[in-house]
Amino acid sequence: MSSGETMPALVKYEAGDGHVEVREVPEPRCGEGQVKVAVAGTGICGTDLHVYHGTFPSYPPVVMGHEFAGTVAEVGAGVEGVEVGERVTILPASAVTCGRCVHCRSGEFMFCPERRGMGHGVNGAFAPWAVVRPHQLYRLPDHMGLDEAALCEPFAAAVQPVEELSGVRLGDVVLLSGPGPIGLMCLKLLVADGVRVIVAGTAADAVRREKAREIGAHRVVSVDAEDLVEVVREETGGKGVDLAFECAGVASSARSCLDALRPLGTYMQVGIFGRDVEVPLDATVYKQLVFRGTVGSTVKTWERTMRILEQGRVRLDDLISDRLPLERWKDGCDLCTRGEGIKVLLSARTP
Repeated sequence: MSSGETMPALVKYEAGDGHVEVREVPEPRCGEGQVKVAVAGTGICGTDLHVYHGTFPSYPPVVMGHEFAGTVAEVGAGVEGVEVGERVTILPASAVTCGRCVHCRSGEFMFCPERRGMGHGVNGAFAPWAVVRPHQLYRLPDHMGLDEAALCEPFAAAVQPVEELSGVRLGDVVLLSGPGPIGLMCLKLLVADGVRVIVAGTAADAVRREKAREIGAHRVVSVDAEDLVEVVREETGGKGVDLAFECAGVASSARSCLDALRPLGTYMQVGIFGRDVEVPLDATVYKQLVFRGTVGSTVKTWERTMRILEQGRVRLDDLISDRLPLERWKDGCDLCTRGEGIKVLLSARTP
Protein backbone atom coordinates (compact mmCIF):
# COMPACT_ATOMS: atom_id res chain seq x y z
CA MET A 1 0.00 0.00 0.00
CA SER A 2 1.22 3.55 -0.67
CA SER A 3 0.34 7.13 0.15
CA GLY A 4 -0.38 7.84 -3.52
CA GLU A 5 2.95 9.65 -3.94
CA THR A 6 6.07 8.20 -5.54
CA MET A 7 9.71 8.35 -4.55
CA PRO A 8 13.07 7.48 -6.09
CA ALA A 9 14.58 4.20 -4.87
CA LEU A 10 17.39 1.87 -5.83
CA VAL A 11 15.64 -1.29 -6.99
CA LYS A 12 16.84 -4.82 -7.69
CA TYR A 13 14.21 -5.47 -10.31
CA GLU A 14 15.21 -8.93 -11.55
CA ALA A 15 17.27 -11.89 -10.32
CA GLY A 16 20.81 -12.46 -11.55
CA ASP A 17 23.90 -10.33 -12.03
CA GLY A 18 23.06 -6.64 -12.30
CA HIS A 19 19.43 -5.65 -12.92
CA VAL A 20 19.66 -2.71 -10.51
CA GLU A 21 18.61 0.89 -11.17
CA VAL A 22 17.00 3.94 -9.59
CA ARG A 23 13.26 3.86 -10.26
CA GLU A 24 10.19 5.76 -9.15
CA VAL A 25 8.23 3.52 -6.79
CA PRO A 26 5.19 4.09 -4.56
CA GLU A 27 6.01 5.92 -1.35
CA PRO A 28 5.28 3.47 1.49
CA ARG A 29 2.21 3.99 3.65
CA CYS A 30 2.49 3.78 7.43
CA GLY A 31 -0.06 1.11 8.33
CA GLU A 32 -1.32 -0.21 11.62
CA GLY A 33 1.52 -1.38 13.86
CA GLN A 34 4.15 0.33 11.71
CA VAL A 35 6.46 3.34 11.90
CA LYS A 36 7.51 5.50 8.95
CA VAL A 37 11.09 6.78 9.01
CA ALA A 38 12.57 9.66 7.04
CA VAL A 39 15.84 8.06 5.94
CA ALA A 40 18.86 10.32 6.48
CA GLY A 41 21.44 8.10 4.82
CA THR A 42 22.11 4.45 4.04
CA GLY A 43 25.44 2.65 3.93
CA ILE A 44 26.55 0.43 1.06
CA CYS A 45 27.27 -3.02 2.50
CA GLY A 46 29.08 -6.04 1.13
CA THR A 47 25.71 -7.77 1.16
CA ASP A 48 24.35 -5.07 -1.15
CA LEU A 49 27.17 -5.84 -3.57
CA HIS A 50 26.27 -9.55 -3.41
CA VAL A 51 22.60 -8.70 -4.08
CA TYR A 52 23.71 -6.47 -6.97
CA HIS A 53 25.71 -9.30 -8.51
CA GLY A 54 23.15 -12.02 -7.75
CA THR A 55 25.33 -13.93 -5.27
CA PHE A 56 23.03 -13.31 -2.28
CA PRO A 57 19.36 -14.41 -2.23
CA SER A 58 16.84 -11.63 -2.90
CA TYR A 59 13.18 -11.29 -3.80
CA PRO A 60 12.96 -8.81 -6.69
CA PRO A 61 11.55 -6.35 -7.31
CA VAL A 62 12.84 -5.01 -4.01
CA VAL A 63 14.24 -1.69 -2.78
CA MET A 64 17.83 -2.33 -1.69
CA GLY A 65 19.70 -0.99 1.36
CA HIS A 66 19.58 -1.92 5.02
CA GLU A 67 22.22 0.08 6.96
CA PHE A 68 20.37 3.26 7.86
CA ALA A 69 19.19 5.79 10.39
CA GLY A 70 16.68 8.61 10.31
CA THR A 71 13.87 10.44 12.05
CA VAL A 72 10.43 9.08 12.92
CA ALA A 73 8.00 10.80 10.57
CA GLU A 74 4.74 8.95 11.29
CA VAL A 75 3.45 6.44 13.84
CA GLY A 76 0.75 3.96 12.86
CA ALA A 77 -2.29 2.94 14.87
CA GLY A 78 -1.57 0.63 17.78
CA VAL A 79 2.08 1.67 18.16
CA GLU A 80 3.05 2.84 21.65
CA GLY A 81 6.26 4.34 23.00
CA VAL A 82 7.41 5.87 19.71
CA GLU A 83 7.10 9.57 18.96
CA VAL A 84 7.37 11.62 15.78
CA GLY A 85 10.72 13.41 15.63
CA GLU A 86 12.74 10.76 17.48
CA ARG A 87 16.14 9.99 15.97
CA VAL A 88 16.53 6.27 15.44
CA THR A 89 18.62 3.55 13.90
CA ILE A 90 17.04 0.36 12.65
CA LEU A 91 17.62 -3.37 13.07
CA PRO A 92 16.80 -4.38 9.48
CA ALA A 93 17.24 -8.15 9.58
CA SER A 94 14.06 -8.82 11.60
CA ALA A 95 11.66 -7.01 9.27
CA VAL A 96 9.66 -10.23 8.82
CA THR A 97 9.78 -13.01 11.44
CA CYS A 98 7.24 -15.50 12.70
CA GLY A 99 7.65 -14.52 16.36
CA ARG A 100 6.78 -18.09 17.40
CA CYS A 101 9.76 -20.34 16.67
CA VAL A 102 12.49 -21.15 19.18
CA HIS A 103 14.87 -18.77 17.40
CA CYS A 104 12.50 -15.81 17.57
CA ARG A 105 11.72 -16.48 21.22
CA SER A 106 15.43 -16.62 22.10
CA GLY A 107 16.31 -13.45 20.17
CA GLU A 108 18.21 -15.43 17.50
CA PHE A 109 15.89 -14.12 14.80
CA MET A 110 18.45 -14.71 12.01
CA PHE A 111 17.45 -18.39 12.01
CA CYS A 112 13.69 -17.92 11.86
CA PRO A 113 12.48 -20.02 8.89
CA GLU A 114 10.12 -17.21 7.83
CA ARG A 115 12.61 -14.36 8.23
CA ARG A 116 13.12 -11.75 5.57
CA GLY A 117 15.47 -8.80 6.01
CA MET A 118 15.23 -5.32 4.56
CA GLY A 119 17.03 -4.59 1.33
CA HIS A 120 16.76 -8.06 -0.14
CA GLY A 121 13.72 -9.82 1.37
CA VAL A 122 11.48 -6.76 1.76
CA ASN A 123 11.86 -3.16 0.71
CA GLY A 124 14.84 -1.40 2.24
CA ALA A 125 16.29 2.07 2.65
CA PHE A 126 18.05 3.26 -0.51
CA ALA A 127 15.11 5.65 -0.66
CA PRO A 128 13.86 8.75 1.20
CA TRP A 129 11.30 6.78 3.25
CA ALA A 130 11.16 3.36 4.90
CA VAL A 131 8.44 1.65 6.93
CA VAL A 132 9.45 -0.62 9.81
CA ARG A 133 8.02 -2.42 12.81
CA PRO A 134 8.47 -0.67 16.18
CA HIS A 135 10.66 -3.44 17.63
CA GLN A 136 13.25 -2.63 14.94
CA LEU A 137 13.84 0.89 16.28
CA TYR A 138 16.69 1.88 18.58
CA ARG A 139 16.89 5.45 19.89
CA LEU A 140 20.19 7.22 19.37
CA PRO A 141 22.45 8.65 22.07
CA ASP A 142 22.32 12.45 22.05
CA HIS A 143 25.96 12.72 20.97
CA MET A 144 25.52 10.52 17.88
CA GLY A 145 24.79 12.04 14.47
CA LEU A 146 22.52 10.40 11.92
CA ASP A 147 25.35 9.59 9.49
CA GLU A 148 27.30 7.75 12.19
CA ALA A 149 24.11 6.03 13.32
CA ALA A 150 23.70 4.47 9.87
CA LEU A 151 26.71 2.33 10.83
CA CYS A 152 25.02 0.76 13.87
CA GLU A 153 23.87 -2.28 11.90
CA PRO A 154 27.30 -3.28 10.56
CA PHE A 155 28.79 -2.45 13.96
CA ALA A 156 26.41 -4.95 15.56
CA ALA A 157 27.70 -7.50 13.03
CA ALA A 158 31.20 -6.82 14.42
CA VAL A 159 30.16 -6.83 18.08
CA GLN A 160 28.73 -10.34 17.77
CA PRO A 161 31.92 -12.15 16.64
CA VAL A 162 34.34 -10.10 18.75
CA GLU A 163 32.49 -9.59 22.02
CA GLU A 164 30.07 -12.51 22.12
CA LEU A 165 31.45 -15.46 20.16
CA SER A 166 35.24 -15.37 19.95
CA GLY A 167 36.26 -15.57 23.61
CA VAL A 168 39.10 -13.11 22.96
CA ARG A 169 41.02 -12.13 26.09
CA LEU A 170 43.53 -9.51 27.14
CA GLY A 171 47.00 -10.81 26.28
CA ASP A 172 45.89 -12.59 23.08
CA VAL A 173 47.52 -11.92 19.72
CA VAL A 174 44.96 -11.73 16.92
CA LEU A 175 45.19 -11.84 13.13
CA LEU A 176 42.49 -9.84 11.36
CA SER A 177 42.48 -10.57 7.63
CA GLY A 178 40.49 -8.15 5.49
CA PRO A 179 40.37 -4.48 6.60
CA GLY A 180 37.01 -3.68 5.04
CA PRO A 181 34.32 -1.83 7.00
CA ILE A 182 33.36 -4.82 9.17
CA GLY A 183 37.01 -5.76 9.65
CA LEU A 184 37.86 -2.23 10.79
CA MET A 185 34.91 -2.24 13.19
CA CYS A 186 36.16 -5.54 14.62
CA LEU A 187 39.57 -3.89 14.95
CA LYS A 188 38.09 -0.95 16.86
CA LEU A 189 36.57 -3.36 19.37
CA LEU A 190 39.72 -5.45 19.71
CA VAL A 191 41.84 -2.33 20.29
CA ALA A 192 39.31 -1.06 22.86
CA ASP A 193 39.67 -4.46 24.57
CA GLY A 194 43.46 -4.01 24.73
CA VAL A 195 44.25 -6.86 22.34
CA ARG A 196 47.34 -6.90 20.07
CA VAL A 197 46.14 -7.14 16.46
CA ILE A 198 47.97 -7.91 13.22
CA VAL A 199 45.94 -6.62 10.28
CA ALA A 200 46.47 -8.15 6.83
CA GLY A 201 45.25 -6.69 3.54
CA THR A 202 46.20 -6.47 -0.09
CA ALA A 203 47.84 -3.68 -2.06
CA ALA A 204 44.34 -2.60 -3.11
CA ASP A 205 43.51 -2.02 0.57
CA ALA A 206 45.98 0.87 0.94
CA VAL A 207 43.38 3.34 2.26
CA ARG A 208 41.93 0.77 4.62
CA ARG A 209 45.34 -0.41 5.84
CA GLU A 210 46.21 3.19 6.69
CA LYS A 211 42.96 3.49 8.63
CA ALA A 212 43.89 0.30 10.52
CA ARG A 213 47.14 2.01 11.59
CA GLU A 214 45.18 5.05 12.77
CA ILE A 215 42.80 2.86 14.78
CA GLY A 216 45.68 1.21 16.60
CA ALA A 217 46.64 -2.05 14.91
CA HIS A 218 49.91 -3.40 16.34
CA ARG A 219 51.16 -4.25 12.85
CA VAL A 220 49.69 -3.81 9.38
CA VAL A 221 50.77 -6.16 6.60
CA SER A 222 50.38 -5.94 2.83
CA VAL A 223 50.23 -9.59 1.81
CA ASP A 224 51.42 -8.68 -1.70
CA ALA A 225 54.70 -7.35 -0.32
CA GLU A 226 55.31 -9.34 2.88
CA ASP A 227 55.16 -12.97 3.97
CA LEU A 228 52.25 -12.98 6.42
CA VAL A 229 53.14 -16.32 7.99
CA GLU A 230 56.68 -15.08 8.62
CA VAL A 231 55.32 -11.88 10.19
CA VAL A 232 53.09 -13.96 12.47
CA ARG A 233 56.06 -16.13 13.51
CA GLU A 234 58.05 -13.01 14.30
CA GLU A 235 55.25 -11.40 16.32
CA THR A 236 54.36 -14.54 18.28
CA GLY A 237 57.77 -16.12 18.87
CA GLY A 238 56.88 -18.88 16.43
CA LYS A 239 53.74 -19.96 18.30
CA GLY A 240 51.06 -18.60 15.97
CA VAL A 241 48.16 -16.28 16.74
CA ASP A 242 45.54 -17.12 19.33
CA LEU A 243 42.61 -16.07 17.17
CA ALA A 244 42.06 -15.25 13.51
CA PHE A 245 39.17 -13.20 12.16
CA GLU A 246 38.60 -13.81 8.44
CA CYS A 247 36.76 -10.67 7.31
CA ALA A 248 37.51 -10.59 3.57
CA GLY A 249 35.42 -13.51 2.34
CA VAL A 250 38.32 -14.62 0.13
CA ALA A 251 39.75 -18.15 -0.05
CA SER A 252 43.40 -17.04 0.10
CA SER A 253 42.59 -15.00 3.22
CA ALA A 254 40.98 -18.04 4.85
CA ARG A 255 44.03 -20.16 4.08
CA SER A 256 46.31 -17.54 5.61
CA CYS A 257 44.22 -17.47 8.77
CA LEU A 258 44.40 -21.25 9.13
CA ASP A 259 48.17 -21.20 8.54
CA ALA A 260 48.70 -18.41 11.10
CA LEU A 261 46.77 -20.00 13.98
CA ARG A 262 48.50 -21.81 16.80
CA PRO A 263 47.30 -25.28 17.85
CA LEU A 264 44.06 -25.02 19.85
CA GLY A 265 43.45 -21.53 18.46
CA THR A 266 40.14 -20.06 17.31
CA TYR A 267 39.10 -19.27 13.74
CA MET A 268 36.21 -16.80 13.25
CA GLN A 269 34.59 -16.64 9.80
CA VAL A 270 33.12 -13.14 9.49
CA GLY A 271 33.28 -12.43 5.75
CA ILE A 272 30.84 -13.90 3.22
CA PHE A 273 32.43 -15.71 0.27
CA GLY A 274 29.30 -15.65 -1.90
CA ARG A 275 30.39 -18.84 -3.66
CA ASP A 276 31.98 -22.23 -2.98
CA VAL A 277 35.68 -21.98 -2.10
CA GLU A 278 38.50 -24.43 -1.50
CA VAL A 279 40.32 -24.16 1.84
CA PRO A 280 42.46 -26.70 3.78
CA LEU A 281 40.00 -27.59 6.53
CA ASP A 282 42.23 -30.47 7.66
CA ALA A 283 44.07 -27.74 9.57
CA THR A 284 41.10 -27.61 11.95
CA VAL A 285 41.77 -31.29 12.74
CA TYR A 286 45.56 -31.28 12.93
CA LYS A 287 45.62 -28.11 15.03
CA GLN A 288 42.39 -28.97 16.88
CA LEU A 289 41.02 -25.51 16.16
CA VAL A 290 37.77 -24.00 17.32
CA PHE A 291 36.04 -23.03 14.06
CA ARG A 292 33.12 -20.60 14.31
CA GLY A 293 30.98 -18.63 11.93
CA THR A 294 28.88 -15.55 12.56
CA VAL A 295 25.93 -14.09 10.73
CA GLY A 296 24.20 -10.82 11.49
CA SER A 297 23.38 -10.26 15.13
CA THR A 298 20.85 -10.96 17.85
CA VAL A 299 18.58 -8.85 20.04
CA LYS A 300 21.16 -9.24 22.82
CA THR A 301 23.89 -8.08 20.44
CA TRP A 302 21.97 -4.93 19.56
CA GLU A 303 21.45 -4.10 23.22
CA ARG A 304 25.20 -4.44 23.82
CA THR A 305 25.97 -2.47 20.65
CA MET A 306 23.88 0.49 21.73
CA ARG A 307 25.44 0.42 25.23
CA ILE A 308 28.94 0.51 23.72
CA LEU A 309 28.02 3.46 21.52
CA GLU A 310 26.21 5.29 24.30
CA GLN A 311 29.28 4.99 26.53
CA GLY A 312 31.43 6.49 23.79
CA ARG A 313 34.08 3.76 23.95
CA VAL A 314 34.07 3.39 20.16
CA ARG A 315 33.29 5.98 17.52
CA LEU A 316 32.29 5.12 13.98
CA ASP A 317 32.06 8.43 12.13
CA ASP A 318 35.72 8.32 11.06
CA LEU A 319 34.91 5.26 8.92
CA ILE A 320 32.59 7.27 6.65
CA SER A 321 34.72 8.05 3.61
CA ASP A 322 32.10 9.18 1.09
CA ARG A 323 28.58 10.66 1.06
CA LEU A 324 26.89 10.44 -2.34
CA PRO A 325 23.43 11.17 -3.75
CA LEU A 326 21.34 8.12 -4.60
CA GLU A 327 21.78 8.59 -8.33
CA ARG A 328 25.52 7.98 -7.90
CA TRP A 329 24.95 4.52 -6.42
CA LYS A 330 27.11 2.86 -9.09
CA ASP A 331 30.05 5.11 -8.22
CA GLY A 332 29.56 4.17 -4.57
CA CYS A 333 29.51 0.45 -5.35
CA ASP A 334 32.63 0.79 -7.48
CA LEU A 335 34.45 2.60 -4.63
CA CYS A 336 33.59 -0.26 -2.28
CA THR A 337 34.54 -2.95 -4.78
CA ARG A 338 37.93 -1.35 -5.44
CA GLY A 339 38.56 -0.85 -1.73
CA GLU A 340 39.08 2.89 -2.24
CA GLY A 341 36.32 3.88 0.15
CA ILE A 342 35.69 2.61 3.64
CA LYS A 343 32.01 3.22 4.33
CA VAL A 344 30.02 4.92 1.59
CA LEU A 345 26.64 6.48 2.40
CA LEU A 346 23.91 7.14 -0.14
CA SER A 347 21.13 9.66 0.40
CA ALA A 348 17.93 10.06 -1.59
CA ARG A 349 17.26 13.43 0.05
CA THR A 350 18.36 16.73 -1.45
CA PRO A 351 20.66 18.72 0.87
